[in-house]
Amino acid sequence: MDKIKFVKADIADRKAVFELFETENPDVVVNFAAESHVDRSIENPEVFLVTNILGTQVLMDACRKYGIQRYHQVSTDEVYGDLPLDRPDLFFTEETPIHTSSPYSASKASADLLVQAYNRTFGLPATISRCSNNYGPYHFPEKLIPLMIANALNNKSLPVYGNGLNVRDWLYVEDHCKAIDLIIHKGKVGEVYNIGGHNEKTNIDIVKTILKILDKPESLITYVTDRKGHDMRYAIDPTKIHTELGWLPETMFADGIVKTVNWYLENKSWWEKIISGEYTKYYEEMYGNREELK
Repeated sequence: MDKIKFVKADIADRKAVFELFETENPDVVVNFAAESHVDRSIENPEVFLVTNILGTQVLMDACRKYGIQRYHQVSTDEVYGDLPLDRPDLFFTEETPIHTSSPYSASKASADLLVQAYNRTFGLPATISRCSNNYGPYHFPEKLIPLMIANALNNKSLPVYGNGLNVRDWLYVEDHCKAIDLIIHKGKVGEVYNIGGHNEKTNIDIVKTILKILDKPESLITYVTDRKGHDMRYAIDPTKIHTELGWLPETMFADGIVKTVNWYLENKSWWEKIISGEYTKYYEEMYGNREELK
């Protein structure tokens, strides 16, 4: 831990970022920072544009000034839009056209284009990765898996959008980080790498799996009005990163979800503190007024 230093700052704050680069003189920059919750982007798009686009620009400007050896942009498969449920043979590749559905995905796609422009125009040594849905420890409670775990443990209703048949490709967070590390050290500058685990699950199957692990009844599930512009299916073809860099996911979903649930059971103080504050108001705004589907 003595090699880790945490500095709290806004990546869109040019003065703060440049002072940090001046002080720390980093060799590699990985931009994990993002406003990432689609529901929040629908309620307040501007915050997403500032952090995800302008914040990315500020980081890259600092990289240019201070001679960073590699800049890596952590993106998302959501920049590709979605795939039809009746075509399980279709997957996102690095050549799939960008086709966004929400202010969140539009902001991330914009950032990707900006990264590619900085690489081509200024010669910034940059790479991009587009990953499927992550899960694991420290997942913020507003996201599907931790939200369902927390609600189930508190015997609260589990709000599921629409019919719950939306499909996501799930990847354990440690596998994602290992892929990024590989890209930083061995990836080709200017390239995009898709990171996915071939772990496609419907939202309702995820919810029922969590209830089964926790020995909670499925009667806790409540179907609510769907999210606006809700993508139906995400599925990544990770052939490129496997072929070029040798990456494969190591954690099967059946194992990863049990590890994740156990982590939340063992770290209640972390997430209970979060959901007891301002988050409570947000939760009510997001789910309290949604019509229950019969």
